[in-house]
Amino acid sequence: MDNLIFSLNSTLPIFLLMVVGWGLGQIGFLPRSFCDTADKLVFRVTLPVMLFCDMGSVDLTHDFDWRFVLYCAAATAVAILVIWALARRFLPDRSLTGEFVQASYRSSAAILGVAFIQNMYGTSGMAPLMILGSVPLFNIFAVVILTLESPAQQGKIRLGDLLRRVLSNPILLGIVFGTLYSLLPFRLPTLVQKTLTSLSGLTTPLALLSIGAAFEGTRAIQKLAPTLAASACKLVILTGIFLPLAIRIGFRDQQLVALLIMLGSPTTPSAYVMARNMGHEGVLTASTVAATTLLSALTVTGWIFLLRSGGYIV
Repeated sequence: MDNLIFSLNSTLPIFLLMVVGWGLGQIGFLPRSFCDTADKLVFRVTLPVMLFCDMGSVDLTHDFDWRFVLYCAAATAVAILVIWALARRFLPDRSLTGEFVQASYRSSAAILGVAFIQNMYGTSGMAPLMILGSVPLFNIFAVVILTLESPAQQGKIRLGDLLRRVLSNPILLGIVFGTLYSLLPFRLPTLVQKTLTSLSGLTTPLALLSIGAAFEGTRAIQKLAPTLAASACKLVILTGIFLPLAIRIGFRDQQLVALLIMLGSPTTPSAYVMARNMGHEGVLTASTVAATTLLSALTVTGWIFLLRSGGYIV
């Protein structure tokens, strides 16, 4: 029951912010122009700053577990490549491939990972290492897939242009500079840190309000089948494959909880922001963010119950 209440307290406010955005959009208080501006602000400023702060707080020199980081990276890469291959083979509407793949794998790892582990163990534990092993790959693959699968590009893009987009992506730059900052022997002045923290705090509310205000119910219903498929993959299938394998390898306790968040937490709102800013309509992504956020309180709690019942976490 404690896990269920914590999961509800973590996910329902996110869903309710989308509902608030939808209501404000319906009465014209948040017009489409607001959504476009908010998406650009989040993509180019607040989200990179948030990732810079997250990665900058990782202590790479203390209790670094290469085995765990490599498993996070390997599971992430394999999951993305398999989903991409299957989507290209079986998804009827090829214009949805980029959105479907990203929505199926991209977790709210940075947002929920630390919170969940701190709630259970009183420390951030393995969450920073999970973020290091997965979040950079989340974003690199997102840039590549959304570029190659963009309806405007139709897969026709030169390697040099693709590399330029990856290297100039604001989100990736935030991760890179945050990682480099974490290795420095000094911290930024308090004034600068507080300013960056304030900017970082705008990311999730702005993204969720924009998703809600721009949500198109009729078009979302037309994409119900891929939404359900992406949601099932995000919340159940990836976890069902890679978590038992992690147990077999020998990971336990905080490691398994961090992996659970990496694999089975809801699709991150930043997936919508990136999709919109890279030439995709965003309807499928918004629908999957809403569906996985609403259902994840039950699925994540169920996974924790199974792990505890098996004696794999305490």
